[in-house]
Amino acid sequence: MSLASFAAFLKSLKAHPLIHPSILKEDYLALDLSLHNSELEKVNVSSSHDLERFIFTYLKTRNAKVAYGGYLEPRGIYRRSTHFNEQNPETERNIHLGMDLWIEADTAIFAPLDGTIHSFRNNTNYGDYGPTIILKHNIDNLEFYTLYGHLSLDAIKNLKVGVAVTQGTQMATLGTAEVNGDYPPHLHFQIIKDIQNYKGDYPGVCNRLDLEFYKTNCPDPNLLLHLK
Repeated sequence: MSLASFAAFLKSLKAHPLIHPSILKEDYLALDLSLHNSELEKVNVSSSHDLERFIFTYLKTRNAKVAYGGYLEPRGIYRRSTHFNEQNPETERNIHLGMDLWIEADTAIFAPLDGTIHSFRNNTNYGDYGPTIILKHNIDNLEFYTLYGHLSLDAIKNLKVGVAVTQGTQMATLGTAEVNGDYPPHLHFQIIKDIQNYKGDYPGVCNRLDLEFYKTNCPDPNLLLHLK
């Protein structure tokens, strides 16, 4: 299936909101964390505390509840971690492949679509996902996957591969910086067409050389979420 066809398919689906629907669409606010945002020059993005204060001040002063964005953003926040950092600008992994939803820790996360537990893992590298769940979906005979990163430790307790997850049911809660890879609390949500051989993990950031592949394999999550 071509990227255009897959994108049209995703756009046609009626997904349940990832965060409780009592938070309305107008409560979401786009957030730019790219290298091009001059406001971040005043923030120590290596500090999860300082970045959290920046994000939640941004929300509070604009009377919003959730900050969202990040798809294909080139970001500087990964340079603090050797898990991502490379000296060569062509191979430095700094282009974000999912959508982030920034909101308080312990926020409940709901399944956007029917699926099954494909895999889960606590990815403990500094700057990594922390607790992560991947769902497998098969809709109209089309198989694809969704990834949920930066969850709480409780979110991956007692999970079993293959168990059904019903659309609209709570599937997880968000973690704190102490468990989520040292980031302000947020959900990393990513759509994956071909999971390859990954389990409980999948690249959420890529370099320039691999960008064309990942743009095709990981289309814009907003096709499903309709936040903008």
